[in-house]
Amino acid sequence: MLFSLPNILTISRIIVIPLLLAAFYLPGEASSWVPLGLFIAAGITDFFDGYFARRNKQTSNLGRFLDPVADKLLVAAVLLFLVGVDRVESWALVPAVIILCREIMVSGLREFLAELRVGMPVSKLAKWKTAAQILALCFLLGGPAVQESFDALLIGEILLWMAGLLTVWTGYDYLNLGLKHMIDQDERTQ
Repeated sequence: MLFSLPNILTISRIIVIPLLLAAFYLPGEASSWVPLGLFIAAGITDFFDGYFARRNKQTSNLGRFLDPVADKLLVAAVLLFLVGVDRVESWALVPAVIILCREIMVSGLREFLAELRVGMPVSKLAKWKTAAQILALCFLLGGPAVQESFDALLIGEILLWMAGLLTVWTGYDYLNLGLKHMIDQDERTQ
C-alpha cells in the first residue's frame, strides 16, 4: 500500500517541504509566489489523498498515520520559516507558538487514546481553525508580492490570531476529552 495513489499524494506533502522552503530564496516576487503555489498544491493533495483512498477503497493504517503527520510537518515548517524570514511580526509569534504547541499536544493525546482504542474525531470548530490557519499561511506566504495593492501580511496575521484563538478553544476541548478517558482508565485499573 506504500505506493498507492493516496499515499503517494500524502508523501508528496512531506517531500514538498524542502522545495517550499528553498523557494523563499528565489529572487524578487518569485520568493512569494512559488512557495504559495507549492503550499496550495500541497493543500490540494490533502483533499485528494483522502478522496481517492475512500473512492478506491485504498484506506490503510499507513495512510491514516501519514496524513496528519504530513499536515503537521507542512504547517510547522511553514510557520517556522515565516518567522525566520520575518514575514510574521513579533506579536504574531504568540498564535504561531500556540498552534505548534496544540498540534504536539493533540498528537500526544491521539497516540495515548489510540492505545485505549478510543478515537478522537475532528470537530467542526477544529475544521474552522484549520481553514483560518491555511488562509493565514497563504496570505503570509504570498503577502510580499501584493503588498503594494493591499496589506496581505496584516490580513495573514489577523487570520493567524483567529486560528490561534480557535486553536486554544479546540485544544481545550480535545484536552478535556483526553483527560476524561485518562481518568476513566485510571479508575478502571484501581
